[in-house]
Amino acid sequence: MGDIVNLRQARKQKARDEKLREAEQNRALHGRSKAERQRDRLIADKAEKFVAGHRREQSGDEPTDAPPSPK
Repeated sequence: MGDIVNLRQARKQKARDEKLREAEQNRALHGRSKAERQRDRLIADKAEKFVAGHRREQSGDEPTDAPPSPK
């Protein structure tokens, strides 16, 4: 004959296994180390500074009290 199984324990174990499987998927999709996040943030900041340094005009910093330029 088969083994005797406690259905309550089997149900709880199945739920635990499902949570572990879902957690593993989330770690694979979203899990990054602190060093990886800092590296990506540093690269993004460096790119933003590069672009900002090569702009012709500062965005939103137009002087309002300056006289109009002669044409």
